[in-house]
Amino acid sequence: MSGTGTFAFTVHPRARLREDLARAWRPLGLVPERVYDTALRRLPLAPVTMASVQIGGERVGHVVLVPFGARHLLSNVEEGRRRVSRAVDRAAALGADVVGLGALTATVTAGGITLRERTDIAVTNGNAFTAAIVEDQIRMLLPHVSSKTSRPHVAIVGATGSVGTAVTRLLARDSAGARLTLIARTAPRLEALAASVAGDVDVATAQSIDAVGDADLVVLLTASADTLLGPEHLAPGAVVLDATQPRNTSPGLAAARPDVLVVDGGIVSIPTLRLVGGEIGLPDGRSYACFAETAILALSGHTGHFSLGNPTLDQVDAIRERARGLGHLGFRAADPTSFGRPVTFESRAAVIA
Repeated sequence: MSGTGTFAFTVHPRARLREDLARAWRPLGLVPERVYDTALRRLPLAPVTMASVQIGGERVGHVVLVPFGARHLLSNVEEGRRRVSRAVDRAAALGADVVGLGALTATVTAGGITLRERTDIAVTNGNAFTAAIVEDQIRMLLPHVSSKTSRPHVAIVGATGSVGTAVTRLLARDSAGARLTLIARTAPRLEALAASVAGDVDVATAQSIDAVGDADLVVLLTASADTLLGPEHLAPGAVVLDATQPRNTSPGLAAARPDVLVVDGGIVSIPTLRLVGGEIGLPDGRSYACFAETAILALSGHTGHFSLGNPTLDQVDAIRERARGLGHLGFRAADPTSFGRPVTFESRAAVIA
């Protein structure tokens, strides 16, 4: 891979601060949660280079930790933007050609738009490849849903977000044979999105998560620090694709509803991927799609910003083409898992029966 670029990827502690900070340095797991909540909120902590990234046996990047939790980022967006900007400074100082914005570091920077004036490093929010992988996973799951009709019902929660908008348009462009319910909080954007695809797909809208109640497949694409989907929301035998970070589902959902299958969304297989010095909650050989997009751009020699704000379908097609060019390294949707455990559709069929 000589001659290609290098990258950095920003992450942040999610819902459980102590657990996530221990991924950067194990002794940090000994400090009480409330201490972290206060310290991260009040102290001007510098970003931390928590791991180096190896793909194909070569060091190709770094993971940079933004010392601000998920709830901190959502409750204090201005401070969150300042901390993300400092993490991008760190990425540039490390010599990275491109930096990817992980999880809510993308949300608080408006999908990277607040960083578009930077000329020292390219920026991407990773959402083009995330939309591509989520679409691949939806199409993989549709044959396994237990629909009462010939056209399965797919509910997209967070439909007007950066990934949700792209996924909706992908499903409408290349008909998946499903009817869609788009769910989001803001009515004008929701209705505009529905109107833009109404000629290509059967589409309805809703502003409450209760609208997933009769969906065969629920796709979670929100930006939230909390669990949003509970066992009471779901139809018998429903499938949930949770592509959120922090997650909007908890293992308790699977325990309370054994008829429901929760699939980990937006996960990519890169067999030779190794993180040295820290980890981001996935085993070696797997990454989040936003991380994978950043790696694809660097390894394929892309220059300049890529996905900022809402990705276009042209960008989705372009990043898919670049991924195919790196097919010898993987960069495809990983085999399905549920809370990290392999999914067997045969056992699921037995449970539903």
